[in-house]
This record gives sequence, C-alpha cells and structure tokens, in this order.
Amino acid sequence: MAASINLSDLSWSTPDGRSLFTSLSLSFGPAQTGLVGRNGVGKTTLLKLISSELRPRSGKVSVSGSLAVLRQTVQVGTNETVADLFGARDALALLHRAEVGEATDEDLADADWTLETRISSALDRIGLDTRPETLLATLSGGQRMRAGLAALIFAEPDFFLLDEPTNNLDREGRRAVIDLLANWRSGAVVVSHDRELLDTMDAIVELTSLGATRYGGNWSRYRELKAVDLEAARRDLADAEKRVAEVARGAQATVERQARRTGAGQRKGAKGGAPRILLGGRKDRGETTTGENARLAERRRDQALEAAASARERIEVLQPLTVKLAPTHLAANKTVLKVDDATVGYEPDRPILRDLSFSIIGPERLAVTGPNGTGKTTLLALVSGPLSPWTGTVQRMTDFAMLDQQVSLLDPSTSIRDNFRRINPEADESACRAALARFMFRADAALQVVSTLSGGQLLRAGLACVLGGPAPPPFLILDEPTNHLDIDSIEAVEAGLRAYDGALMVVSHDPTFLEAIGISRRLEL
Repeated sequence: MAASINLSDLSWSTPDGRSLFTSLSLSFGPAQTGLVGRNGVGKTTLLKLISSELRPRSGKVSVSGSLAVLRQTVQVGTNETVADLFGARDALALLHRAEVGEATDEDLADADWTLETRISSALDRIGLDTRPETLLATLSGGQRMRAGLAALIFAEPDFFLLDEPTNNLDREGRRAVIDLLANWRSGAVVVSHDRELLDTMDAIVELTSLGATRYGGNWSRYRELKAVDLEAARRDLADAEKRVAEVARGAQATVERQARRTGAGQRKGAKGGAPRILLGGRKDRGETTTGENARLAERRRDQALEAAASARERIEVLQPLTVKLAPTHLAANKTVLKVDDATVGYEPDRPILRDLSFSIIGPERLAVTGPNGTGKTTLLALVSGPLSPWTGTVQRMTDFAMLDQQVSLLDPSTSIRDNFRRINPEADESACRAALARFMFRADAALQVVSTLSGGQLLRAGLACVLGGPAPPPFLILDEPTNHLDIDSIEAVEAGLRAYDGALMVVSHDPTFLEAIGISRRLEL
C-alpha cells in the first residue's frame, strides 16, 4: 500500500475555545506539498495533529507509512549531543566499548557496524561538518537545524513533516534543503514562507479561516491560480452586494407607493365621497397589502443578504498588516554603537569573535551576514548586553530594542496588551489598542496570552510592543525577523522598516528582505 496521510472531518480548538479547524478533510500522497497560510491559521497545529502530538476534538487522522518530524526549533537539553537527534547514543557507546575491547559477546551481537558511516553520510548530505558526540548547545541555530534534517534523512521515513526547515539557515544551508527535497522520492509536507523552496513543491495547500484549498503546481502557479479565484470571488461579491442595494431600494419604493395610496384614500374619505363601510374595507385591504409587501421585501432582503454572505465566504476577510511608526528623530551624525577591539566567547580560550571593531552612525542600516556558526547571534548578544567582551569595549550610545528569535522581551505569562503597557508606560489604553490594531491584534486578539501565540504571531506582537508606541527606540536590533512571518506579513514589515528613521542592525539570511529594507552596509563574519 502506498504511503498516505488522510484527514477526515477534522475539528480542533485552541485551549481558550477558539475553533481552528472545523470538518477539515484533506489528503497527502507520496508527493511534496507546501502548506501555506497566514500566521496563527494553524499550520504547525496541523502538523502536530498528523504526528499525533495533538488529538483532534473530532474527526480522524489516518497515516499509512512512517513519519519523521522537524520542528521549527530543535530543542536542546543540557548534555544532548548530535547522536541524540539520531537516537543513536547507546548504539554508538556500544561501538566505542567494542573498539577499546570492553564489549561483551552479547554487546557484539547487537552492534551496528555501519552506524557511524550512515550518520556521517547523512550529515555530509546536508552539509554539516560535525561529529555525533558534539554537544548541541555548542552549535548555532542553523547548525542545529541542519543536524535535525540529517537525522530525518537517516530515519528514511515515508513522509517528512517539515516546519519552516530553512529558518536560521545560511544560503548554503537553504540550497542543501532544496536539493534534498528535489532528490527525495517519498512524501513531504512542508510548512514554509521561503518562496524559493515553495517553488520546488508539487502542490500547494493553503490554510485559511475558511478551510483548506489545494492548488496543483508550485508557489508561482499557486499565486496565479489564487489571483484568478480571488478576482472571481470579488466579482460575485460585488454582484451580490449590488442585488442587496437593489432589493433595499425596491422595498423603499414599495413602502412609499403604498403610503401615497393610503394618504390619497384618507383624503378622499375626509371629503365624504364614500360610505364609511367601504372606507373601512379599503383600509383593511391597504393594511393587508402593506403587511404582505413588507413580508415579501423581508424575504427578498434575506435572500440577497444570504447570497452576499455566501459570496463573502469565498474571500478570507483579513485586514492587512500595516506598520506605521512614529519618528525617532535620530540625528544623521549621532553615533549609536561603537565596538572597539572586542573579543568574546562562551568558553575560556575559545573566542567566537576576536578583535572586532565597527560603529553605527546615524540612521545606518547594517546587515550582519555570514555562514552558520560564524558568531552572528553571539555578536547580537554582545551588542545588546547579555554577553560582555573579554577584551575591548562596547558602547551603546542611545536607547535601543532587541528582538531575538524567541522575542524574549515579552513576558509569556501575560497578554499582548499588558506587555505593550509595560514596555510603553506612557501610552494610555486608547493608544495601546490603536497601536496593537495596526499590527492585526484587534479587540480580544490583543488579550491573547503571549505563550499561546504561534511563532509568527509572537514576532508580530514583539514588533507591535517595540515599534508601535509613541516613541520607538532610535536603534533597533533584529535577529532573523522574517523566520516565522507569513509572506504577506514579511512584505508589510518590509514596508514599515523602510519608513523607520532610526538605525537598524539586522541578522538575516533572506537577501530579498535585506534589499527591501534598504540595507546600506554589511558586516561579514
């Protein structure tokens, strides 16, 4: 039997009772499918339902074949090694005992003599030069992602479930993922906002608040088909709304005609030209006609409104993310950051950065680039304060805000609204709600607890709290800001950052994003 994933009448709700899926039916075969949709619509949740990490409220998930799952973030325990990702710690320890002559006959019978070669082959295939005993904590985020991908290759499953596999990866790493999937002959369900990766897919499934729609072909083909569908839906909606207006005008005209007839009859009766009984009969018939006309108008109005609602259901009514920022008034000659001969690392005698010097003056836009493991995140920790230089100096000469990949400046136990008021104490409730609404957190959405947010929602909440206040900081530090945003949100954030008049320091592997925000200088590590 061919490997397959089938979802039948699937329903699931968030812990606070918000319905995410209702009667969702979907199937995946041995092809590569990109799963796309706006942040918070349930892409990661769907992968968790498929992998049985979550249980549906109703409906059924049927999987024929084996699965291997890559999460957005490879979790790291204190003493976990690369071997743990492969589930091979004990088996490798046995081989080591055999090498030093400490293995028993029973051990030797269980030994997998090809294990090290197969692990090495998987690591080479994804372009990661490391050994199984390497501690995961010593690897960069991109290196850990590569190690996780190598472990998936090693498992040889029938289906890959990949959640943002190119997040944190440098250009070489992103190319390795694309090449891996191009040569993968089994199934894959890939959640991604990487347009280059999505263009290699066999099909695109779009999740919206209305359900799931499958489009044959890659990302570019999906955009073409989506544009046609949306244009047709908008025409249908325009026609339906025109009909609603026509019914309303017709009903009003009927009421006015009947009122004129009734008035004419009353004036004629006042002149005494008709018997009272006849006038009474006309009055009763007039009232009956008026009532029937009102009921007919109500039925037509309901039918027209229902048609309009049906047309509107074909369009996901979502307000676009608009990022409008207050000015920082940063002067062109103001030095915001100065790093002199800084050397820093995490372990004695093993510096990550050595003798580094640079400065940012005025509203410069500096991109920090380089392969995974060269110290980009370490540099941001040095610049923003958690890490102190062993030698040299770091001077921060203005207020700044740092948005790391975990958006750790937000308190996960409180709401978005409460975080905004804490970070922007000068903003009143009205200003708070207006700012959050600009970042698509309207009404009750602003009361969501931060720990319940998806990765994209979390970054959007961080941007809202840092940039949405009346006095945004004149220096902004961003670590891979596009990693968890959907494509529409990325484009909106690009527009907002282009309008930002402060200094920017950005770590990103997304060349399209860096070009869009007007990077003026690069620091290559």
